[in-house]
Amino acid sequence: MTVDVKAERRALIDEVLKEYPEKTAKKRAKHLNVYEEGNSDCGVKSNVKSIPGVMTVRGCAYAGAKGVVWGPVKDMVHVSHGPVGCGHYSWSQRRNYSNGQMGVDSWVTMQITSDFQEKDIVFGGDKKLAKLIDEIETIFPLNHGISVMSECPIGLIGDDIEAVAKKKTKELGKVVAPVRCEGFRGVSQSLGHHIANDVMRDHVVDKAAGKEFDGTPYDVTIVGDYNIGGDAWASRILLEEMGLRVIAQWSGDASVAEMERGSKGKLNLIHCYRSMNYICRHMEEKYGIPWLEYNFFGPTQIAKSLRAIAAQFDDKIKEGAERVIAKYQPMADAIIAKYRPRLEGKRIMLYVGGLRPRHVADAYGDLGMEVIGTGYEFAHSDDYQRTTHYIKDGTLVYDDVSEFELEKFIERLRPDLVGSGIKEKYGTQKMGVPFRQLHSWDYSGPYHGYDGFAIFTRDMDLAVNSPVWGLTKAPWKAA
Repeated sequence: MTVDVKAERRALIDEVLKEYPEKTAKKRAKHLNVYEEGNSDCGVKSNVKSIPGVMTVRGCAYAGAKGVVWGPVKDMVHVSHGPVGCGHYSWSQRRNYSNGQMGVDSWVTMQITSDFQEKDIVFGGDKKLAKLIDEIETIFPLNHGISVMSECPIGLIGDDIEAVAKKKTKELGKVVAPVRCEGFRGVSQSLGHHIANDVMRDHVVDKAAGKEFDGTPYDVTIVGDYNIGGDAWASRILLEEMGLRVIAQWSGDASVAEMERGSKGKLNLIHCYRSMNYICRHMEEKYGIPWLEYNFFGPTQIAKSLRAIAAQFDDKIKEGAERVIAKYQPMADAIIAKYRPRLEGKRIMLYVGGLRPRHVADAYGDLGMEVIGTGYEFAHSDDYQRTTHYIKDGTLVYDDVSEFELEKFIERLRPDLVGSGIKEKYGTQKMGVPFRQLHSWDYSGPYHGYDGFAIFTRDMDLAVNSPVWGLTKAPWKAA
């Protein structure tokens, strides 16, 4: 990256900060930077409270616990305990695919709530929660457990969901997990992930550690894959083809039985580091199970990850990894040969939660595209340290970027594509800039694995090269 381009991007940050009051600008300046190659981090501050009045797009602790970690577990009924709004807003947004019949052995796509009213705020909702759990048992007798996701009012009025859950666990003989994830807790959805991991640890994994299990030397667990558009299934195909046995996947298409196998694997493979590294660290410390972060976006990272995974096992698995790579590489080469001429040199800006701001970078690179800006909604410092392995010198980095900042960056840098969330989609498109929704794959997918790379590439081409961008103008241009 030339010195001039980096200076220009630093000047852009300064220009944006001038629009803020002095105190706000001083705080936001710590979250915006231009990456210098060779640094061990991205030079931005993270995991602190958003500034009041600045339009953040973060979610809350409830969103992290219910929408990410617990919600995709298919054979449990997940209760949004509180007013109807939170459960309704989070209802089946992330497209966590699961096998099973709705209401019989899968409840992922259902919205179950205690529907708090004013009298519940005044008199408490513990009795209502106990009654709700009994009703769930009557209506859905085949469920294998119940999770209780507490919304903000529960923490404010002091309801004891733990006592109710403990009593019902004993009565029903199955897990009733109290997840104390009120939305006001923490600075973002990230704390919700941590809380959910701890509840999963205490109420499922550790309690089932003594159960017998017929294991093999090749047992692995997929962790932090939520099966958006079928991602976990695409990843599982490759792992099983190389000779490994996937004994569980958390939490997309997961079951209680699979979560109970948490202490039985030989290796934990984590895809979304931010949301489930906590449980992986616990299983390493308590059960001696090592864990490895892997990346199945794009052929370069898929091959690298398959080899890194195989290195943890014997020659049989190493040979299996090479066999899988050799099998699928011609398909990947054909995809690149077809689409790279159409996408070469196109520039992308990313702003997503979780792992994607770094993990998808090399998938774009495989197509000759360049990531010129990236950032996270709720990352921690170790996420940004990991990001340095994926981005280039001069990349614009922004943490918890506001809608105002992101719009200004897009307006000035004029990328050929923006990948972000639903809140940013329509505003970006009105600017005349192509967009892909990278939280739920814009109703497409899977994007993981070789099969997913074919879909990912097609979708990016459809977005960037759609003729619609030549037929429309932003409202201010039309005027």
